[in-house]
Amino acid sequence: MRSSCLLMALSLVLPAAGAFAQAPTAAPAPVAAPTRPAAPAVPSAAARPAPALNAAQQAQVAKQDAEMTAAAQRVAQLVDNQQAGSVWDGASAVARKAVTRDVFANNVNTDRAKLGALVSRGKPSITRVQYPAGASVPEGIYLNVSFPTRFANNAQPVRELVSFRLDEDKVWRASGYSVRAASAN
Repeated sequence: MRSSCLLMALSLVLPAAGAFAQAPTAAPAPVAAPTRPAAPAVPSAAARPAPALNAAQQAQVAKQDAEMTAAAQRVAQLVDNQQAGSVWDGASAVARKAVTRDVFANNVNTDRAKLGALVSRGKPSITRVQYPAGASVPEGIYLNVSFPTRFANNAQPVRELVSFRLDEDKVWRASGYSVRAASAN
């Protein structure tokens, strides 16, 4: 199956009080400082562990995780309802430079149509990463919500990923959607 290859290439502008935008409730989990040399976005064995969080920080991260999971579910529901174009309609300027509305909507809708109807979404996992300038995606802090999702036409779970970017105005906006066979990490 072809992936939507639009992961983190599409930033969705979401109304601050409504559907998906999330003003940061806490600083994201510790990430590399912006002055750190460019490094791969995925953790490596040589990466330094993040400092331990105190109880208040852990509570803030848990609250943010819950809010971002709910926002990711709403984005996925738009896609479920073949409204990928609506996702793109709210895209930031960064995202609109990456792909046109028609290409995004067609790719997402085609990928999802191949999978068939939604059967279930499993428990999400959340990761955070900071991309430096010059990375393959726009510089910034990203939060990814990944669901093991079952669809009618696929015997195995599919990894459904909704990504968010903390934009310059300190609002989290969806930045990508993709589906991929779970074994195709």
